[in-house]
Amino acid sequence: MPRVDDDLPSGLAPEAFSARIFGTAEPRTGRGLELTPFRGVRFVPEVAGDLASVTMPPYDLIDEAAALRLLAGGGHNIVRLNLPRAAGEGYDAAGERLRRWLDEGALATDPDPALYVYEASRDGTVLQRGLIGAVGLRAESEGVVLPHENVFPGPVRDRLALMTAANANLEPIFLVYEGGAGDEGVGDATRIVDDTAAGKPLMAFRADDGLTHRLWRITDPALHSRVSADIHDKQALIADGHHRYATYRALQARHHAAGDGPGPWDAGLALLVDSTRYPPHLGAIHRVLPGLRPDDAVEQAGKVFRVTEFRDEAEAIEALTDAPGPAFLLGGGDSLHLLTDPDSGALSRSMPSEHSPRWQRLDTAVLDHLLIGNVWEVPENEDAIEVVHDDPSAAVARARRAGGTAVILNPLKAEDVLAVAGEGDRVPRKSTSFGPKPRTGLVLRVLGR
Repeated sequence: MPRVDDDLPSGLAPEAFSARIFGTAEPRTGRGLELTPFRGVRFVPEVAGDLASVTMPPYDLIDEAAALRLLAGGGHNIVRLNLPRAAGEGYDAAGERLRRWLDEGALATDPDPALYVYEASRDGTVLQRGLIGAVGLRAESEGVVLPHENVFPGPVRDRLALMTAANANLEPIFLVYEGGAGDEGVGDATRIVDDTAAGKPLMAFRADDGLTHRLWRITDPALHSRVSADIHDKQALIADGHHRYATYRALQARHHAAGDGPGPWDAGLALLVDSTRYPPHLGAIHRVLPGLRPDDAVEQAGKVFRVTEFRDEAEAIEALTDAPGPAFLLGGGDSLHLLTDPDSGALSRSMPSEHSPRWQRLDTAVLDHLLIGNVWEVPENEDAIEVVHDDPSAAVARARRAGGTAVILNPLKAEDVLAVAGEGDRVPRKSTSFGPKPRTGLVLRVLGR
């Protein structure tokens, strides 16, 4: 894989950049899916404070207002490491703070290498349970760790600078795999996870997201070997964290180009969940276009879609849910407008021919190519297009504050995402919101100390 420097190329299309980062042309290693134990770094509540006040949701779910709330809530909140610019600091300051917190005892390194069992529950119902470890990095051609979205240089550049300064993986990516096996339909790794979760956790707390987060530690090498044997031939899908996985690959390429050889940079922090045992929730990622006036958006969209106006938000969202795709709900003005039944000629002219018919029917593909790229002519970048995970009301409210347009989408179907990824293709960027996402700050992975 070619070296990826600090100044990652910003002129490449997402598809070309993703191919370069993920290394589609690299030879197969035959090493399979690996999740190895590591010495986790964790907050010490007696020094850092309550774990609910020092942990946070994944960085890409935090807007400016949320970052300010986290900064005000606790001096040791991991937002000071993971989003240093929110505190008016740079990447080097974040790395220095991480090392200072280790020296001061706010963070401590576990004595033995371990795999960690993570659980998120609500009111006693387990929503997610899986293993946190160091996932071996693989080229896409190996078919072991599958991306399903393209990535952009900007976020990778941001995470690479931070990861380099901190010399650490500060939050896990989220991987899912089909682990069902045996008479009971439960693989050995999942059985180990559930057995471990029957014991007393290392930590347990309820956060402001309404979830109770728990963590256990597995230090027995015999159990590590059983996990390794069970998952070796499995295929993992990146449910969340494409830019962070791309950053892992970029950091690995940098070390290999420098002649550093094998090392901790050949793996990255990840949560691996058996989706047959704990199916993830698949939500939508809505768009906010701050530079597009709602009236203009509706008028131009009406040239290629049937438009239905709604005054009541709940009624409009219900109509979107019931609408056959592709369908979108536009908000930001005094009323909301449902877009359905796109013009077939305009649709066929807008969709890239190199993609499969399944890909061309995806709502996010139609949105990106017919509406955003063709009808509205909005540039595809982070400044022109903002995203809001899951919450349509929040997206509409953000659009109204900005004087722009919100585009509310239905979630993609999980089987479509898996089928597209299995064909070696990717759904459009920011198409899926798998959850619940792992809490940031429960366990960190320092690459060298």
